[in-house]
Amino acid sequence: MPLRDSLAHNKAMDEKLNEAERRFSEIEEALASPEIFSDMDNYKRLSRERKRLAPVIEKYREYKGCEESIKSAEEMLSCGDSELEALAKEELEAEKARREVLYNEIRALLLPKDKNDDKNVLLEIRAGSGGEEAALFAAVLYRMYTMYSEKRGFDVKVVDMNETELGGFKEISLLISGEGAYSRFKFESGVHRVQRVPETESQGRIHTSAASVVVLPEADETGDIEINPSDIIVETMKSSGAGGQHINKTESAIRIIHKPTGITVGCQTERSQLQNKETAMRMLKTKLYEIKENERVSKIAADRRSQIGTGDRSQKIRTYNYPQSRVTDHRIGFTIYSLSAFLDGDIDSMIDALTAADTAEKLRSEQT
Repeated sequence: MPLRDSLAHNKAMDEKLNEAERRFSEIEEALASPEIFSDMDNYKRLSRERKRLAPVIEKYREYKGCEESIKSAEEMLSCGDSELEALAKEELEAEKARREVLYNEIRALLLPKDKNDDKNVLLEIRAGSGGEEAALFAAVLYRMYTMYSEKRGFDVKVVDMNETELGGFKEISLLISGEGAYSRFKFESGVHRVQRVPETESQGRIHTSAASVVVLPEADETGDIEINPSDIIVETMKSSGAGGQHINKTESAIRIIHKPTGITVGCQTERSQLQNKETAMRMLKTKLYEIKENERVSKIAADRRSQIGTGDRSQKIRTYNYPQSRVTDHRIGFTIYSLSAFLDGDIDSMIDALTAADTAEKLRSEQT
């Protein structure tokens, strides 16, 4: 086995794991104390820390058990019983292979976590090239992400939309809330292309159209972004929809313009003007947080960044081919031949593949 695949030859990693295990034991002891329930903020903080450490500690303890099995098997190799020695040799090979797998799993778990992974998401879908067909495809993507969110237990709120006469969307904005929401959606940013026969196509010809998806981690209510009231213009208007649908006779819809950046956000789906303004402010803070994050990320060396990408809005990332019932992600060359299920929200296998590819790239970057 290569030396790099053993903690015995990676002192820094071994020390880090020992420290994590010590801290994990401290937390478990504190959580078992009756006094902890008198300080619920501390209880919640320790519970979150335990949850974060638990997967690492579980693998580390499994790894140490594997090391003990290897040691026992090595001792049996010279016991003088040929049958037992043969069994020990088989066990040794199997345990060494398992040790290598565990070592790599632990390395992946120790990678710095994206600080935005647990945040809520602002997801925007916009029709691209293809006219009405692109708007209808935007509605398909909206349905797909809504159904996926329901499967994951996330809450979805439509905060702004621009509908078309045929039921499509020129654009639609969603707030998706739930633990780990950003970690599941962050690789969806980019151009999604569809190849299918439109309902309006009398000759049965396949058309290609596209919609763009933007996924942003929601800014925290405190700490992330401060907005000077003098920097914004707040406008009110009547809510509206396609063909006169959803008309609101009162001016409850809100549009906010951020003067320093020119960013404009709007919300028209809440019941009151105040609620719409609060939601629009959340959206504005999220977009300003994106600018702040982009500035931070740009300072990181290119060879230390993921090659999967989480923010290139012009990149064609995926094709949905209806005639062949397949969906292909072009960044990792991953194809699923079950388009109908995928569009019904069964997209975990795609997201898992993207996450695995991102982790592998980070591990490679760590070695260079």
